[in-house]
Amino acid sequence: MDILIPILTLGSLGLLFGIGLAIASKKLAVQVDPRLERIHGLLPGSNCGACGGAGCFGFAESVLSGKLSIDACRISSEETKEKIAKMLGQRIEKKVKLVATLHCYGGKKVKDKYIYQGIKTCVAVNMLAGGLKTCTFGCIGFGDCVRICPFNAISMSDEGFPVVDEKKCKACNKCVMICPKKLFSLVPVTGRVYVACRSQDTGKYTRLACPVGCIACRKCEQICPVEAIKVIDNVAVIDYKKCTSCGKCVDVCPTKTIRKK
Repeated sequence: MDILIPILTLGSLGLLFGIGLAIASKKLAVQVDPRLERIHGLLPGSNCGACGGAGCFGFAESVLSGKLSIDACRISSEETKEKIAKMLGQRIEKKVKLVATLHCYGGKKVKDKYIYQGIKTCVAVNMLAGGLKTCTFGCIGFGDCVRICPFNAISMSDEGFPVVDEKKCKACNKCVMICPKKLFSLVPVTGRVYVACRSQDTGKYTRLACPVGCIACRKCEQICPVEAIKVIDNVAVIDYKKCTSCGKCVDVCPTKTIRKK
């Protein structure tokens, strides 16, 4: 009898606590939008973070709350984006695909100005006198962009500079952000002409540092039939809203700085 009373007491308390927890779970339950799982299920699941969200689930939450646009996911197909937009009652404009483009063609053509024996990253060596290359604006060639690309779209060439595989590139912007020289940009895939230089030195000093650098001769600017190319801060810059990729600037460039993909 002495044992029965404590057992009944504990059993009653357990029952009361159980009922209380059941009621609390219903009263305090967080309402989850059923569309959240559906959107998450449509996403590629790479969790690359290129959208700015905490992985694909974070992106789905941000899209529902309006913090991110559907286009923020750079690797989803247009079909997937349209499905998500339809689910949310939105419309999205079809955009031209962007691809990462390197604005340098120096590589091993540019001499080193000192022997470097430190950490083999572009960011690290850039802290020492702007890098080991005689061109302080050019590619260092230690492949930070290769390592950070989540889609294996960048590889180092035998000539000492990175090459982008346009079929694999998702324009996630990570190579643009990691490059200490700011040599990458996202260019429309329709733009088949690009300037492989970002040097702001005068023509004389560019020639001394790199045989394929822009010397600001303005021949490209003068021959362009649609005024899509201008020399700004001693380097040619293409306006892809105007450029027709006719290639006239490529033909006239004396240092072959302007190239066709």
